[in-house]
Amino acid sequence: MGHRLSKIYTKTGDDGTTGLGDGSRVAKDSLRVEAYGTVDELNSFIGLLRAELTANHHMETILSKIQHELFDLGGELCIPNFILIKEEAISRLEQAIDSLNEDLPPLKDFILPAGGKAASICHVARTVCRRAERRVFSLSQQEQISPLPLQYLNRLSDYLFVAARILAREHGGTEVLWQRS
Repeated sequence: MGHRLSKIYTKTGDDGTTGLGDGSRVAKDSLRVEAYGTVDELNSFIGLLRAELTANHHMETILSKIQHELFDLGGELCIPNFILIKEEAISRLEQAIDSLNEDLPPLKDFILPAGGKAASICHVARTVCRRAERRVFSLSQQEQISPLPLQYLNRLSDYLFVAARILAREHGGTEVLWQRS
C-alpha cells in the first residue's frame, strides 16, 4: 500500500498536485485531498485531546483506537476503490456513546462549546469531524466511495459531543447552556 518516504521533500508537489496512494496525481485542492486532509486535521485534534488527558484516563483506549481508525479512513480516502473502515468500527463507537451517555442527565437545552480545556478541545474535534463528514459527502457525490466513512464520521461526531459533556463534568467545568437572547 503506497510508498514509504525516505526523503521528506520530493518537490513533486511544487506544481500544485499531489500523489494518491494508487500512484495517480490530483490537484491539491481536489475533493479527495480535501476529504482526507480534513480527516488528518481531525486526527491531530484527537491527539491534542489525548495530550490533555492523563495516561490512564478512561477515554484513552478508545481515543487511541479512534486515531488509528482515522488514519485508516484517511488511507481509504487516499486510495480510490480501497476499503479499510469496517462496520465493527461504527458499532464500537455506538457502544462507547451508549456507555458514556448512561450517567449523563438528559439534554434539555443547547450547550455552548466550553466547559474546561479538555471539553473545549473535544468540541473543536467534533466540529472538525463535522467538516470532514461534509467533505467526504461532497466526494461521495462525485466519486464512488464506500458509505462506511460517512457513517463512521457521523457516529464519531456524536461520540465527541457526548465525550465533551463528560469531560466538562470531570474537569471541574460545567456544561455552559445556551441562553436565548
